[in-house]
Amino acid sequence: MSKQEEFEVPVCDYIHANPELVASLKEQTPDDGLLVRLAELFKIFGDPTRVKILYVLLEHEMCVCDIALLLGMSQSSISHQLRILKQSSLVKFRREGKSVIYSLADDHVITILNQGFEHVTES
Repeated sequence: MSKQEEFEVPVCDYIHANPELVASLKEQTPDDGLLVRLAELFKIFGDPTRVKILYVLLEHEMCVCDIALLLGMSQSSISHQLRILKQSSLVKFRREGKSVIYSLADDHVITILNQGFEHVTES
């Protein structure tokens, strides 16, 4: 069975329908599991507090106390948001004595933040 036969192309009144292009792009589209994970990642950026935390960590690694002080929030609420960011692999932490220091997980997070800022600040 050919790829064309596997993918049923509905009849379309649109003059420029291109079944070959549609079939080709269908083959290249990531599976639903990956797309769901991508959508979940972008949901994390949907919370202003989490974005503020990421922005702060873009500038410098910090402990929960300093982030809470800087953002004028409770340590508990910052810890909760950091837990979500950590579970999403957007932040990492290290222990320094009794303190836990948070930083961005990798360069991908920096790129996402920088691209997002560039996009929203375009005229």
